[in-house]
Amino acid sequence: MSLGDITKQIAKEVVGAQVDEVLGNVRGQEAKPESAAGAIEAPAALIMAEVQKMQAALKDDKELLVQCAAAGESLRVVELFAPSSQILVMTTLDADRTVSRVVAGAASVQLVCKPIAVKEGAKPLRLRFVTAKP
Repeated sequence: MSLGDITKQIAKEVVGAQVDEVLGNVRGQEAKPESAAGAIEAPAALIMAEVQKMQAALKDDKELLVQCAAAGESLRVVELFAPSSQILVMTTLDADRTVSRVVAGAASVQLVCKPIAVKEGAKPLRLRFVTAKP
């Protein structure tokens, strides 16, 4: 193997590791076969875990904006509650900051999550996660 080939191989490995590191935050860990069966059984827990990971990755100057669409409105989610593995109850705010709750089957819930900047001097809003007691 020539010196040029060795250099190309090293560069390829370094760039590949950097891409994996960056995309690892987006993709998360590879799913293990045994966890796939658990995902079918507990969609509420899976959704909550994914949103928690997204929120945990944020710095102090960002907050996670989580929205759901219900009754023809776009609602901001401030709390996720899983009374069972199949049901999600979301405490939400509408455009007028009216508090409401959305109860839905976890398999049908669609959430839009995006990090947004916090206004200077303001404290970032953190979602609250609640699970039912066994």
